[in-house]
Amino acid sequence: MVNVWKKLGQSWSDMEKRLNDRINQSRLGRRFKMEERKTCFTKELRAGTATFLTMAYILAVNATILSDSGGTCTAGDCSMVCNVPTIAESDCHGLYHYHPRDGNTTASIQLRLVQPGPECKSDTPAPNPGYQNCLAKTRKDLIVATALSSAIGSLAMGALANLPLALAPGMGSNAYFAYTLVGFHGSGPLSYQTGLAIVFLEGAIFFVISALGLRSWLARLTPRSVRLACGAGIGLFLAFIGLQSGQGVGLVGPSPSTLITLAACPKQYITEVGGFSQCSSHTMESPTFWLGAAGFVLTSYCLMKNVKGSMIYGIVVVTLVSWIRNTQVTVFPNTPEGDASYSYFKRVVDFHKIQSTAGAFSFNGFSHTPVWVSLITLLYIDVLATTATLYSMAEFGGFIDENGKFEGQYLAFMVDAGSIMVGSALGTSPVATFIESSAGIREGGRTGLTAITVAFYFLVSLFFTPLLANIPPWAIGPSLILVGATMMKVVKEVKWEDAKEGVPAFITMLLMPLSYSITNGLIGGIGVYIVLHAFDFIGCARNWFAKRKRPVLAKVQNQVTAANESPVLV
Repeated sequence: MVNVWKKLGQSWSDMEKRLNDRINQSRLGRRFKMEERKTCFTKELRAGTATFLTMAYILAVNATILSDSGGTCTAGDCSMVCNVPTIAESDCHGLYHYHPRDGNTTASIQLRLVQPGPECKSDTPAPNPGYQNCLAKTRKDLIVATALSSAIGSLAMGALANLPLALAPGMGSNAYFAYTLVGFHGSGPLSYQTGLAIVFLEGAIFFVISALGLRSWLARLTPRSVRLACGAGIGLFLAFIGLQSGQGVGLVGPSPSTLITLAACPKQYITEVGGFSQCSSHTMESPTFWLGAAGFVLTSYCLMKNVKGSMIYGIVVVTLVSWIRNTQVTVFPNTPEGDASYSYFKRVVDFHKIQSTAGAFSFNGFSHTPVWVSLITLLYIDVLATTATLYSMAEFGGFIDENGKFEGQYLAFMVDAGSIMVGSALGTSPVATFIESSAGIREGGRTGLTAITVAFYFLVSLFFTPLLANIPPWAIGPSLILVGATMMKVVKEVKWEDAKEGVPAFITMLLMPLSYSITNGLIGGIGVYIVLHAFDFIGCARNWFAKRKRPVLAKVQNQVTAANESPVLV
């Protein structure tokens, strides 16, 4: 039996090698420079699969965050309510008798259904069924918008720039859009439609900056030590996300006394204390945490043995176990939300057409000051954070040359900026190069075929949203942690013995996870770098002025000498 398996394995390896050799020599292989970059077709497919599975959570997470803004839903979508709030809609008919304040007489009022005001968008005292139904439709629209914008951006990145970098709506900018710009259920300063118009305009400006080459120039101004630390900082940021309960295994949680502490307790032992959700007891006893830990060990073991597709196996195994209902680790608990998710999951195949978010942007509200503040903020985030992310992924993949450039850089910047406009047209927040691309690079992805594979999966996900939207966070967390571990290797290239290089690098790495922002880490690192190099800059400026001054003094001196030596005419 062992010999049979060995023969099958050898036969498969031979077949795979012949396929890869044939494709490498084909027009496709030459177009994507597969031999030049020392990769092959099947390796690119595995890399694309690993990247997609690592970032598939964005389908559900992005849609959930953006739908919290209310999307295009308004009070007009709310169900009719009774003109007497204490009366249920089903009983709202006939006369309602009551005693006025003086209590001496009896009055009556005709009961009827009326359209509620903006207060119906609140979840208290009870969610309005009509508004909740609108939110559910908006969430499905946003799942499709997320998948489609990610597919278009990733396809363009792979086909035009030939880089293994996938794009999707960015975490952080989507939260800023939903909770600051538009506000929970539209309670912010701007409407959802105006917010999309801001994103579109910001993308257009960013596209012009990229087309003029200013983005490359700005990126090259970033000190090398900070750029290297940015990659490691993003790795720590990823690992920190993977340790939390939102998109991870839930090992750590908030604490009112120490800010962060060990968690991983079952849901029934999570309590609200001082505005924090923390474990009251049973720390480290969460079944989902231990299932995620098993996935972490499985993936780590596969990495140790250099198993092809190691990032994929942990995610798939943990997800399949979590799909089993009536267990302690199920992603479908016996709650109304769990029942609804399970009913949607059982459909397996579902194609939903965007009904409300596509083309919803409006420029009517651009006379308000918050519009321009938000525009500058989003542009600032993209210029610094997304550029740094793209450079860090290129550094991680070994594409950066000695001049700080990489092949396909100009087109990569153009695609990155153009995808923002595509995403806003579909109804989602800014699209950017995803840091989870490092999972595919770790699997050996070196060409645009990795990104094209990711785009293919996102297009397929349009038909399998019920499955992909239910990949649990404790299946994703282990991969994020391990990807973060692999990104730490760039730290060895920082000149730690030189404080002027080491301290800015350390601040960059430290602030990214602790401030939960790539941008803050980058700004902090660059700021410290400038302060520590201030005397060097002053010295360089002094030398520059001195060099400029010497030729002028020499010229004046020569003129004086010539005047003194010239004959005097009488």
